[in-house]
Amino acid sequence: MCGIMGYVGSKDACPILIGGLRRLEYRGYDSAGVATLFENGRLELRRAKGKLDNLCRLIDGRPLEGRIGIGHTRWATHGRPSDENAHPHQAGPVAVIHNGIVENYLDLRRRLVERGHTLKSETDTELISHLVEERLKEGLDLTEAVRRAVGELRGSFSIVVLSETDPGRLVAAKTATPLVIGLGDGENFIASDIPAILEHTRMTMVLEDGEMAEVTAAGVKVMKFDGSEVARTPRRIEWDAVAATKGGFKHYLRKEIAEQPQAWIDTMAGRATAGSPEVKFETELLPADGAESIGRIVMLGAGASWITAQVGKFIIEDLAGIPVEVDYSAEFRYRRPPIDRRTMIIAVSQSGETADTLAAMEEGRRTGSHLIALTNTVDSSIARKADARMYTRCGPEISVTTTKCFITQLESYYLFAIHLASRLGRIGAQQAEELLAPAFAIPAQIAEVFKLEPEIERIARKYARATDFLYLGRGINYPIALEGALKLKEISYIHAEGYSAGEMKHGPIALIDEKMPVVVIIPNDDLFEKSLSNLREVESRNGRIIAVTDRATTELRAIVQEVIEVPATNRMLTPVLMTIPLQLLAYHIAVERGTDVDQPRNLAKSVTVE
Repeated sequence: MCGIMGYVGSKDACPILIGGLRRLEYRGYDSAGVATLFENGRLELRRAKGKLDNLCRLIDGRPLEGRIGIGHTRWATHGRPSDENAHPHQAGPVAVIHNGIVENYLDLRRRLVERGHTLKSETDTELISHLVEERLKEGLDLTEAVRRAVGELRGSFSIVVLSETDPGRLVAAKTATPLVIGLGDGENFIASDIPAILEHTRMTMVLEDGEMAEVTAAGVKVMKFDGSEVARTPRRIEWDAVAATKGGFKHYLRKEIAEQPQAWIDTMAGRATAGSPEVKFETELLPADGAESIGRIVMLGAGASWITAQVGKFIIEDLAGIPVEVDYSAEFRYRRPPIDRRTMIIAVSQSGETADTLAAMEEGRRTGSHLIALTNTVDSSIARKADARMYTRCGPEISVTTTKCFITQLESYYLFAIHLASRLGRIGAQQAEELLAPAFAIPAQIAEVFKLEPEIERIARKYARATDFLYLGRGINYPIALEGALKLKEISYIHAEGYSAGEMKHGPIALIDEKMPVVVIIPNDDLFEKSLSNLREVESRNGRIIAVTDRATTELRAIVQEVIEVPATNRMLTPVLMTIPLQLLAYHIAVERGTDVDQPRNLAKSVTVE
């Protein structure tokens, strides 16, 4: 998730581009860059690793001129954060900025090298600039060159292209990642999000998937990838500047809940392809001695990352058949864990800077264990300390409470388990393909869950004044009960506890009365009837039951007060779809109670001290 900004008009482009990037810096802050065309037609780039201020200092020393340009703030996917990997990327007269993932990166890179191209970075973006350059050399104009180049790309992407060969025109194209065009008077803008352009115009056009735009100072032409023209009516944005940074939502948390389908796509991109049994990661994750050398796996995490590891344990043990232990990072190094060279340690931290997890990794390093980092932050401390890395690619989370990182950690475990089981020979190609197929449906299914929000909001208003909640789940969905309770107490300040439904009678049942809302995760699996039996015990004590299910049977409806029915998927992905209603329920209860949703009291996004 990166920030894109483009400008063409009669004003000095560089300050406008920097201003737009400043408003998009929340989308990525490991590097930034700007390219403009000088009045003599020469293309110049300025790029810098780190936050936007580093780029600004570079430009202060070496100013950029021109009335057309592109800018970018990066969240790394392909290639570590560095000056060389920062956007824009240039090939000959062409500069390109890009948000998203090119899935056929390795194949395109090989073919370009075979055709004599010299690539200077590790990024997938640079390939696009070379593809456009090739088409320009064939005599095509910029728009047609971009259209032909886009036809060679697979994946989710938004790009903006600037070229010395066409000094008055920007060309944009997009598939699954956002791109909006701002319409001004004798000037026009391109951005990945509305806040970047709101200072200059409120008239916008949003590009849809499979569309391109030719943008000049005089106007905008929209077309499909096949070249056919598209009629698009501009619309006026009525949001204020603060609301715009939140995508029109009241809180960052709600915006980030809405971004989860795209986060899922970005984490899947390049690692799995529909119709293929193969799961591949950017680098080798397994020890040098191979998958067979793994005696057991230990997962380390804190907070929500500890909870996702509990789900990962179910998935990996089921598919790969390797014993998995989950431990709190803060506890792990203060005992004498029996780990050795046959132990794989997966350290889980969305920020990659969690102090307890970093310290626990040191214990693994001392014993020769194979260390894998599962994090959202490229080149973070945990990523650097590990032997191998899995990135969730869900982009920055502004709200303290995690949403996107939670479900993409679940996704990462699922992909890793299929990868590991395949390498061990425990599943064949057909089973791997069958396991992957429902994963590609998850973004659309999350969108279906969003349609339930009015009902979830009604339930939230009904129970917002409760003083205690109990969350119940069984099997692989027991950790989701823990997550639901954690979300609620984090942002609404209501006391909530998560329990295995089978454990309810061993203590928590004493708390249940007519004032106690009980949220139960009860999917259509082999534990459905047992969970139903547990609910009858709640019903007999007058507990108020909120059921989250993918099978709202008549029998279930007869004993509960509220039902939230989500789409069905396979049992290992069910926790993903069960999580979304719990996020929305906690959010709307917190809003109803008037708490600080994005910055709950006493909490920090990243705990960097013990």
